[in-house]
Amino acid sequence: MQHAGAGERKPRPLYTPEERRRRDETPWTLVQGILAPLQFVVFIISAWLVVRYLMTGEGLWLAHASIVLKTLILYTIMVTGAIWEKVVFGHYLFAKAFFWEDVVSMLVIALHTAYMVSLFWNFLSTEQQMYLALVAYAVYVVNAAQFLIKLRAARLQGTAPAEGSSK
Repeated sequence: MQHAGAGERKPRPLYTPEERRRRDETPWTLVQGILAPLQFVVFIISAWLVVRYLMTGEGLWLAHASIVLKTLILYTIMVTGAIWEKVVFGHYLFAKAFFWEDVVSMLVIALHTAYMVSLFWNFLSTEQQMYLALVAYAVYVVNAAQFLIKLRAARLQGTAPAEGSSK
């Protein structure tokens, strides 16, 4: 009879020692560390402006401008994030460690891009554009949560005792 846990595989660490070294040495890690909180602050302000517009009809220009700014920061963080992923994992996107985060990021980008296209080619009403932005923001929140969970896992992995050592 096997005891509990026999035959179970340990999950792959988020980073191999070499990937961790590359992550810690690349300046793209700092770039991501600056852009991610900046994007979150812009998101909070923009979400407030969009909801304010939908509730009062006021501030349309500011709502649109904030969504455009959020989208431009998103594009920037995605390009620099792809470069970071290439440096650390050898793939511009969809490295095993961040596969599902990248999949959801593609949906976030698609929704933000649909908003931008609708803004410039005017194929949705203003209210539809605002609701599209809110849907994009909801998916962004899911994606941000994915990355925060990975960041926590990386920190825990970095502080975990070596195999066989005591705490």
